[in-house]
Amino acid sequence: MKLNNKILVSILAGVLLISSNACTDGFEELNTDPNNPTAIGSQYILPFAIEKSVDRYWGGSARFERLNLDGAMLWVQYLARNIYSNEGDSYGISPAFYNNTWESLYDDGLTNFERIIKLSDPESASPNTNFEGIAMVMKAWTYSLLTDLYGAVPYSQAVSGAAVEPVYTPSYDNMESIYAGILADLKLANQKLSLDGPDVSGDILYNGDILKWKKFANSLTLRLANRQAAKKPAESKAIMAEILGSPDTYPIFSGNEDNAMLIHTATRPSNNTWNEVMVVGGRTDWNISKTFADLLNDTSDPRIAAIATEVNGGYSGVPNGLPDAIATTYLASSSTLAGRFSAADAPSVIMTVSELNFILAEAVLDGDISGDADAYFKKGLEASFDYYGLTMPADFIESLGTLDRETVLTQKWVSLFGQGVESWTEYRRTGYPKMPSADPRSIFENDGMIPTRLPYPTTEYSLNKASLDGGIAINGGVDNMQTKLWWAE
Repeated sequence: MKLNNKILVSILAGVLLISSNACTDGFEELNTDPNNPTAIGSQYILPFAIEKSVDRYWGGSARFERLNLDGAMLWVQYLARNIYSNEGDSYGISPAFYNNTWESLYDDGLTNFERIIKLSDPESASPNTNFEGIAMVMKAWTYSLLTDLYGAVPYSQAVSGAAVEPVYTPSYDNMESIYAGILADLKLANQKLSLDGPDVSGDILYNGDILKWKKFANSLTLRLANRQAAKKPAESKAIMAEILGSPDTYPIFSGNEDNAMLIHTATRPSNNTWNEVMVVGGRTDWNISKTFADLLNDTSDPRIAAIATEVNGGYSGVPNGLPDAIATTYLASSSTLAGRFSAADAPSVIMTVSELNFILAEAVLDGDISGDADAYFKKGLEASFDYYGLTMPADFIESLGTLDRETVLTQKWVSLFGQGVESWTEYRRTGYPKMPSADPRSIFENDGMIPTRLPYPTTEYSLNKASLDGGIAINGGVDNMQTKLWWAE
């Protein structure tokens, strides 16, 4: 018997359909690798983003791009190079320095903090206000770092390449509007962070202690409000008054136990980046700067013993910017960093209670807040000494002379040792401490001017030129290391 062709085709189609369904039924389940998830939770993204951002800020370990160690720590004369002075100490930097700092802070930090916010918001599948609040604080800190390094940067349209309506060439926002956005985010983060809220895991900064995150958010707010106070006095005064007037709502740092610090592990790859460079890598290219050693010697400051190694019964440094042939002659007679800074588990410090109290002392002297400047100044010094396990000498404050803005900011500079990036920002804002005249043997690039900002990355010139041109115009100067930023007084 011969089948009709149409009937035969129908039978074959049915068989193929059954076969196809049999092959694809449960296909996605069968072909999903349980060891390679397609969705990553906030608890895994958060530690990566924190470590990458803080490591980059603390300096990184790759040669030619160590932001803190080969840039800011030299420019504010905490350290000086004893060789390769053209790598930062003479104000010369490579494109990798500013290219990779930009890329890392955006790609490793901000993209992931934004992802955590999206994963944790009320409309998400797993809402968590504490994850959301933590990510908002870190996002605010990272943006403050970026804008304080470069000036105008992509902000309102940034990290939007994966959005429903992606933005691949984001515009640049001015520093004033970025600061306004950051300060608003920090206030919202403080509201979202709840002591009775959901637990978080993967928090390598505060181990899930939400009260400390709230303190960090509000202390960071005071830092930024104070930084912009000369440009936006009314707004800054209102912000600081609100925080200081409502301590239950806006808790702030009260002791060194609240400090925002990333405590590293004793094993690689999560060791401190200075340990990676100086101990693992065996680099001995840095000595204490003569500027720093001289000031602490002149004020009989005991902290010098906790910061520098003793040489020939005392502490001495190397002048900044010396050519290699001269700088190397100081190797045997100048102090180096104390081991506490190059230990594998040494902390990378973001903000301390000491800094906070110097901020408040300055704000009182400037008339931005009410209070006792002497009391804040004393607390700042005591916290700095305590951080090193020392007790401040009874006559130390008296030996510093009259309490004025210069005294406060100079002692703030001492207390910020290690936090070169933050100290460099404060120097660019205020002009303190007053740096001594350069050694006549020193040779500097950048027309001998301490850098005022970082140049924009070369990738922006090739991929986002129109927006970049707008950012350069906003800054009010050419794209070099001499254009002053918005908050400069």
